[in-house]
Amino acid sequence: MDDIKIGEILLPGEESEQERRERKVRRRFWPTFRRAARQVPFSRDLVAAYYCAVDPKTPTRTRGILLAALAYFVLPLDFVPDMLAVVGFSDDIAVLTAAFAAISGQIKEAHYRKADEALHDKPDE
Repeated sequence: MDDIKIGEILLPGEESEQERRERKVRRRFWPTFRRAARQVPFSRDLVAAYYCAVDPKTPTRTRGILLAALAYFVLPLDFVPDMLAVVGFSDDIAVLTAAFAAISGQIKEAHYRKADEALHDKPDE
């Protein structure tokens, strides 16, 4: 994926768009994550990003970028079908990596603690 397309995907969006994305991410994150966990090399960061994105204390721009990336991750249709072994989540990984770079340092230790708890407990949210 080229940088221009990733940049378009990661636009924070208006508040109404962020709310729509948040609902979608909350509903689809855990089922998608369970399917992708073995293929995503940074599962802990991904779960911490989820908790950062749904944390109301997170700055709006950061929430918007993370929600855009996570919405792309949970979408059933994207550039490379997720059901393809090994390469299926490669475009998702590219978008998530770009999002992490864009929000550098905004995922807090509390988000990582929640991620560690969730990964240990294997939630069914």
